[in-house]
Amino acid sequence: MKKVIHLLSAAILASALAACSQHAPKTVEPETKTVSVTEEQAQEHDLQSTAWSYEGATGPESWGELDEQYAACVNGSEQSPINIELSEAETNKTIEEVNIQYEPTTFSVINNGHTIQANTASVTNKIILDETEYQLVQFHFHTPSEHQFNGQPYEMELHLVHQNESGELAVLGVMIQEGSMNEYLQPVWAALQEEITEEDISLSEPVQLQTLLPKDQTFLHYNGSLTTPPCTEEVEWIILEQPIELSQEQIQVFQQIFPDNHRPIQPLNEREVIRN
Repeated sequence: MKKVIHLLSAAILASALAACSQHAPKTVEPETKTVSVTEEQAQEHDLQSTAWSYEGATGPESWGELDEQYAACVNGSEQSPINIELSEAETNKTIEEVNIQYEPTTFSVINNGHTIQANTASVTNKIILDETEYQLVQFHFHTPSEHQFNGQPYEMELHLVHQNESGELAVLGVMIQEGSMNEYLQPVWAALQEEITEEDISLSEPVQLQTLLPKDQTFLHYNGSLTTPPCTEEVEWIILEQPIELSQEQIQVFQQIFPDNHRPIQPLNEREVIRN
């Protein structure tokens, strides 16, 4: 499978929302423990301090003991990911719609040791949730999906990580199932690297962000955390119910690099999951 990985080398937030790196773009530093940290930031923190992984002695079951800054991974009460029982999701017609404002954008790609991450310095892409504006800073991937619907995972999951002026995070999660080749993600796939990259690799053409989302944007919303150390809570999660597709070959190319980079399901602890 190595021969299908193109020759290109390479975070955006600091220690755990999805899998970020020491090369992440600068973000607002949280001033109190209530300010969230993006997954990139989470992983960036990791590369600069205590190492963690998805298996063995430094795997998810041990994250909380690896570093005191990771305490929320074991002590937190609103952790992510979760299993979403669709029949139990509360339908709330009064909930404000998520306003997604994306446009074609230039990205650079890195392998940060935990995922493939695409970073951008653009400030034009944003989502508006409850009248609060969050700017897109990066997106990355997990396999299998971290969130589950009715106890079932998808082949992969895409996380689009956003941050507001206060440093708080909102993550848009998109499930990925095997199907047709996704030509819109192919520029990113052409830049995949098997080894950790020291520098970002600039993509030759903009990513058509709007095409990465399903046509039906019915979403589920809940309050959660980063899915990587330090597992910081008070993260707004917006999970789109309809999946997008990648071909079997595209999925296998990613899984050749990261066979499994997902955090196991966390207790719901009586949190509400709202369907718009």
